[in-house]
Amino acid sequence: MNQSIKHIGVFTSGGDSPGMNAVLYAIAKAAEANGIKATGIRKGYEGLIDGDFMSLETHQLQKLVHKGGTILKTARSKRFMELEGRKKALQTLKINNIDALIAIGGDGTFRGLLAFSEICDIPFIGIPGTIDNDISGTDYTLGFDSAVNTAIENIDKIRDTAESHNRVFVIELMGRDSGYIAIHSGLVVGADAILIPESGRDFIYLLNKVKSYDSEDAFLIVVSEGDEIGAELLASKINEVNSSVDLRITRLGHVQRGGNPSALDRMLGIRFGVAAVEQLLNGNKNKMVGLLNNELYLTPFEEVVKQHQVNDELQKLLELFGK
Repeated sequence: MNQSIKHIGVFTSGGDSPGMNAVLYAIAKAAEANGIKATGIRKGYEGLIDGDFMSLETHQLQKLVHKGGTILKTARSKRFMELEGRKKALQTLKINNIDALIAIGGDGTFRGLLAFSEICDIPFIGIPGTIDNDISGTDYTLGFDSAVNTAIENIDKIRDTAESHNRVFVIELMGRDSGYIAIHSGLVVGADAILIPESGRDFIYLLNKVKSYDSEDAFLIVVSEGDEIGAELLASKINEVNSSVDLRITRLGHVQRGGNPSALDRMLGIRFGVAAVEQLLNGNKNKMVGLLNNELYLTPFEEVVKQHQVNDELQKLLELFGK
């Protein structure tokens, strides 16, 4: 056990995701059990530069496990991208006697830690917190399951009104570079078409389907925001091949980030938080805690920043149900 770690700093960075507060509770609980001080750093790397800290009290965090968002706030930091910003962050850590860092965020967060490790020798452990599920080294990221459940709930409601009016609906979901939310949501709501950035054939399947659409059933198209076609262009292309359709576009947007975390994300947060503290005490550093085949797994940051690709099984399901 690493006896030199007496004080851990924790921050959430990049986009918020449901389950972040559960992670903070788990980190505080595990740190307390090991006689270690845990300090929250507000507003991500910005707070690390400015020394914007708050104490993490287990009795307070215990009451927030069910809450979405992050009590530490989160932000993207242009200053940390510059060497001077990272030097100031290092000075802040030294002044406050912080011996280790736990960062909860996405690929941008881990890229920041990689750059920081060039000038800072304290150990870092990362936790994957992003609804996009676009990080290597874990089957699921924190917040993904909650975002999918939110999408499903809303798409089911859209189907009700689409059925009533015999409408075609284009429903855009989040996923800047990844189609995971779209493919998981689209499959389980019975969407007629699913368009994701990782597939080049989904658009062809859609046009073949919608060309002959003349039904009293709803026609639901789920598209990832990162898809190369985009909702507006997609709508115009549909009207070109079938001008008789009554078409609407709905963008769910940031509603997918909000709301109470699912049971899976709460449990994932608990497991990730405790594991992060334990791995620091075991002497590990510059690695992310992930979950592969339901087993906790460590991945170096260099591997983490490679995008998590949609696997072959999902690609086959997409093709099967998309035709």
